[in-house]
Amino acid sequence: MEGWEPVLGTEYIRSECSSIPSSLIAFAGVCLGISLCGLAGNGVVLWFLGFHTKQSPFTVYILNLAVADFSLLLLFLLLLLAFLSLAAFCISLFPFILHYQRFVFVLGFPCHVFDLSSLGLLAALSVERCISVLCPIWYRCHRPRHLSAVVSGALWALAGAFVSSLYLTSTYSEDSGTAVAGVALAICVVFSLMMLVSNLILFLKLRCGSRRRQPGKLFVAIMLNILLFFAFGIPFCVEVFINLPDSGDLFPEDPSLFLALLNCSLNPVIYVLVGSCRRRRFQLRKALLRVFGDTEENSAGTISNSRLEHFRGVIPQEKGAGP
Repeated sequence: MEGWEPVLGTEYIRSECSSIPSSLIAFAGVCLGISLCGLAGNGVVLWFLGFHTKQSPFTVYILNLAVADFSLLLLFLLLLLAFLSLAAFCISLFPFILHYQRFVFVLGFPCHVFDLSSLGLLAALSVERCISVLCPIWYRCHRPRHLSAVVSGALWALAGAFVSSLYLTSTYSEDSGTAVAGVALAICVVFSLMMLVSNLILFLKLRCGSRRRQPGKLFVAIMLNILLFFAFGIPFCVEVFINLPDSGDLFPEDPSLFLALLNCSLNPVIYVLVGSCRRRRFQLRKALLRVFGDTEENSAGTISNSRLEHFRGVIPQEKGAGP
């Protein structure tokens, strides 16, 4: 890097470095703090679901969602640290500005993958939760045992393959890249509609059916996750694919980045608040256990015990019935 200063000009470098607004640096610092808090929260959720509770069909999706959120926050943290380092030592690091731009572009690929995976996982979670309530007997007796794990793995693989195709097409042909980005937006719309319709049907079934039932804590947590994603996650998801693959446009001055950080960081807060609701003493492990630990409700949907006992007792009663 010898000789870069005379070539670029000291005055030019100083003017470029001084053009970075202090408000932008403060914004990046706030985002950095949110990223650290979100990493800690999602780390706790991963630790609890991975090692301290029995897996159910719904907790498998939530575990994969926590992995996606944790990974996305980690990438954001790396981007923020790189930007703040460049801003703090701008004159010294100015010759590495091209490497920084390449770094942002490279990290953009996994960011797109994790974001699209989160959307797909929330859609799959919503649909399966709805089916568990609309068809409880089929869901309990005929549902494939490892369906949640298979669907989660398929969503991860499809997200990676699709984003890879997006990058390849946009790199070699700008026109085709725009068309494929439109397809990505259409997929986001379809997943969003799946979430919206399935949760609306589920809400009407539970609250307006012939047997009104109080939603469980897991249902409340999932519903709040969906609302949070629509409020904070959708703007970033849409802008990600509109600007594909120019990830630099998303960082760090776009408000959608701040909303995406909140979306990834607040999910663990929702689990804790729902689990500790109406409790005098706060205990983190017990709060999470109240949300995720009810495996009977998680795996069977919201099937009432009386209906289960009825279906279990029909055959024995018929066999034992006399003439």
